[in-house]
Amino acid sequence: MTDISGTRPVIARSPEAKAKLVRMPGFGVGSKPTIAISLATGIVFLAAWWLVSKLGLVSHLFLPRPDEVLTQIGVVYRDGYAGASLSEHIVASLFRIVVAAAIAIVVGIPVGLLMGLSRWAKGILDTPIEFYWPLPPLSYLPLMIIWLGIGETSKITLLVLAMFAPICLSAQAGVRSLPLERVNAARSLGASRLQLFLSIVLPSALPEILTGVRIAFGIGWGTLVAAELIASTRGIGFMIMSASQFLATDVVFVGIGIIAICAFAFTAAIRILETVLVPWKGKL
Repeated sequence: MTDISGTRPVIARSPEAKAKLVRMPGFGVGSKPTIAISLATGIVFLAAWWLVSKLGLVSHLFLPRPDEVLTQIGVVYRDGYAGASLSEHIVASLFRIVVAAAIAIVVGIPVGLLMGLSRWAKGILDTPIEFYWPLPPLSYLPLMIIWLGIGETSKITLLVLAMFAPICLSAQAGVRSLPLERVNAARSLGASRLQLFLSIVLPSALPEILTGVRIAFGIGWGTLVAAELIASTRGIGFMIMSASQFLATDVVFVGIGIIAICAFAFTAAIRILETVLVPWKGKL
């Protein structure tokens, strides 16, 4: 069953079924928050890291202690790295990935929706997207340098290409998964094409789109280090690669930690957006 708008499925459950859901671990209303488990896992991981480095099981050159990494964060924050402050490195990376994400979202969502709605669009665009989508960004990094030079354009273009495909394909999958019954019900009620798109197609595809955006950000952060290989003097990826050349492992860990924190913050923001825009997701 669905409500009249067709945007939120409605499932009638008996009291016995609801009670069964409560008793089933990990499902529906019976699922418990995993924050405590995640925190405990993080503490165990840090303790194991400290113990391994403290006992010298791995050379200090390759695995500094957690407290040394924290000390190095303060040093980089105070003195900067490679002629730039820590905030300048972070701002440079955030600028590149935010601009690339904005372009990929603005272009990828309409293209994906069009591919889901039109077989002609799918037939024309599906082949080039599926051709380059499995390729690692490092494989076409040299082309970006040859075609676009070593400025910001090549870096942002590389990130856009990495983030575009998952957003586009997720939007297409969201449209393709739309039950035909909802469309027919809306048409029988006299909905116009615009109303059909705004009230049925777009809300139904939105969960898939937001999932695609979340995946795209993960790919974008993974591609950032490669993008900042192109004659960069600013950026977290540049800082990581530069430090690795001098075997400054503690600085490498600092860069990895900053990227992890930024990526986690972006993912958390998208999850909050999901709870606002698609509150019914995962509650069927």
